[in-house]
Amino acid sequence: MTINIEYEATKKLEFDYEDLVKRVILACLDYEECPYETEVNVLFTDDENIREINRDYRDKDAATDVLSFPAVDYDKPGDFSKLEDNVAEYFNPESGELVLGDIVISVDRALVQAEEYGHTIEREVAFLTAHSMFHLFGYDHMEEEEARIMEQKQEEVLDELQIKR
Repeated sequence: MTINIEYEATKKLEFDYEDLVKRVILACLDYEECPYETEVNVLFTDDENIREINRDYRDKDAATDVLSFPAVDYDKPGDFSKLEDNVAEYFNPESGELVLGDIVISVDRALVQAEEYGHTIEREVAFLTAHSMFHLFGYDHMEEEEARIMEQKQEEVLDELQIKR
């Protein structure tokens, strides 16, 4: 299991965000019953940089709380059954790990949202990580039913970790 975490935000988080992110990622992998060792990259940045990334990759010139860049195309969200048919495309040739993708979190937005929602910054970072992980598993929230499924999965993972609002 490889979890690469980079921190380039100006504002500092006053808790062990690396441990929290790793625990949430592992819980999401367990929840989805991922049968592979995986690789996930996480970048903590600020509003300015996430706005640039959002503009460059999604044509949306605005800051956002989290961006997800899945590396896997699933036939069905969370269905790992056919990934071995594309080993060269989805697996790191050096480690053999399934490369799930990248997560980019704005520390600025996370701090604001934690205050707006009346919960801790730890809870907000955990939520953003879980939310992004389910995007890396192929889930989305563009339609009401998709959103309901994704929200339920996120909440169940956070409940299991005892990370409450």
